Amino acid sequence: MPRFVVEADGGSRGNPGPAGYGAVVLDPASGETLAERAEYIGVATNNVAEYKGLIAGLTAARDLAPDAVVLVRMDSKLVVEQMSGRWKIKHPDMKPLAAEAARILPRAQVTYEWIPRERNKHADRLANEAMDAGKRGEQWEPSASSAALDASAARALSTPPPSGPPGDAAAGAAAARAALAASRGTAAGADTLFAEAEPGPAGAATAAAEVRDRAGHTATAAAPAAGQGWAPDMGAPATFVLLRHGETALTPQKRFSGSGGSDPELSPAGRRQAAAVAEALAARGTVQTVISSPLLRCRETAQAVADRLGLDVTVEQGLREVDFGAWEGLTFAEVQERFPDDLQAWLDSPKAAPTGGGESFAAATRRISATRDRLLAEHAGRTVLLVTHVTPVKILVRLALGAPPESLFRMELSAASLSAVAYYADGNASVRLLNDTAHLR
Repeated sequence: MPRFVVEADGGSRGNPGPAGYGAVVLDPASGETLAERAEYIGVATNNVAEYKGLIAGLTAARDLAPDAVVLVRMDSKLVVEQMSGRWKIKHPDMKPLAAEAARILPRAQVTYEWIPRERNKHADRLANEAMDAGKRGEQWEPSASSAALDASAARALSTPPPSGPPGDAAAGAAAARAALAASRGTAAGADTLFAEAEPGPAGAATAAAEVRDRAGHTATAAAPAAGQGWAPDMGAPATFVLLRHGETALTPQKRFSGSGGSDPELSPAGRRQAAAVAEALAARGTVQTVISSPLLRCRETAQAVADRLGLDVTVEQGLREVDFGAWEGLTFAEVQERFPDDLQAWLDSPKAAPTGGGESFAAATRRISATRDRLLAEHAGRTVLLVTHVTPVKILVRLALGAPPESLFRMELSAASLSAVAYYADGNASVRLLNDTAHLR
């Protein structure tokens, strides 16, 4: 059965104003452009133009292969959510367009994914070329297009790594590194995230860079080497949006605060952070379920978000922070002074537990992995907010990247920060966001 990716976009210079759309059909394995469509449609709104682009892209895919499985990628959250059935279509101009798009291919053959605008450059350029042609009193001509030139680098970064165990990227990591080495420079335009150890000794916080797109897929692999034939999973992923709780009185003091301590509440600053992240998530409009660690600081953060989204909070014991044993409430310096040998062992090995019967990172990884797998089975294809702590977030990110245990000390996670991991049915995982605090500024 053929598999295609359709990228579509539309725009209006005035909203409403002179409008046009663009759409491209791609081979997901090679990134090859199979078809392009663009048209100036006269005066219309952005949303009408976006739907017209979707219709053109799906029609082009059907013309190539009526039995094709199609992944539609658009930067219009409205169109993606409405066509996915998660948002109601209220505007009378949109209803017939959505119905037309839905008739082109059987529903089971089409899935939808939102991507940021910078990942939709090909279709965006086509739409602008169509509007430019309309301004000249002409229609768009394929021979005059340069849209593919703007999108080639971004498309090379969109190929996920080979399949491996659910959520873990260890399988195929060597092949991914080889592909990256063979195509150095492909990711030169991507953003870089620098992370440092938390908590950790002075001088041990090693800077680590992860090439990624802030709102899209992590650039875990460049274009596949010839003959590898990596093909992305075409189904809608389960997306875990990972929210670290807001500040408590212990947070600014950088004290160990796990599941074996005083269970502090949010501070006034933490409550303000929870309100800010609630507004940010409401604006995104994609969270469908809210699940929280049982600890008070997470439940308070989760409730603030859930109240804003009109959702309930489910408590999940597996999302609790590790128990830091005798280190609870102490700073790193205090632990280093009182328990230097135990601390060094903990830094050296994920199997070492904090003094006094705490939980090791190895044990926490087994617990969090089991929790992840169970939640994935329960929430396939959905966007779920997990309100949790530093260690669970870092472990989920580490497993998704296939990174070694020591990477836990090389990630920074601020209070009330957002991270996100998408999990595909074929076992691939994609880190889409890490330590985003834009909503707090």
